[in-house]
Amino acid sequence: MKSILIVLNDAPYGNERAYNGLRLAGALAGKEGVQVRIFLMADAVGCAKAGQKVPEGFYNLQIMLGKVMRRGQVALCGSCMDARGLMEAELIEGAIRSTLAQLADWTVEADQVLIF
Repeated sequence: MKSILIVLNDAPYGNERAYNGLRLAGALAGKEGVQVRIFLMADAVGCAKAGQKVPEGFYNLQIMLGKVMRRGQVALCGSCMDARGLMEAELIEGAIRSTLAQLADWTVEADQVLIF
């Protein structure tokens, strides 16, 4: 199985980096024999906040992450969460608080690392 790690850094809305990273993650998660892991850092931790309400017709990163988690994993930088006042109870189901050590492990284990 091929392992791909995608690291997102930018805020969920305001530019399209997180959106495009999650579009790619969703496409990769749909491929047979591919394991996708997403690590959210800095402002990207907001992508995993539950209860996002966006204008009708606008993309919703919470929903996009949920689709990826059906076949992959999503972890968030714990210190980045703390800096933004984001609590574990506010995360979408399946997303986990994590550490830089976990990111290092996932990086070593990955066949490919993509950073957005």
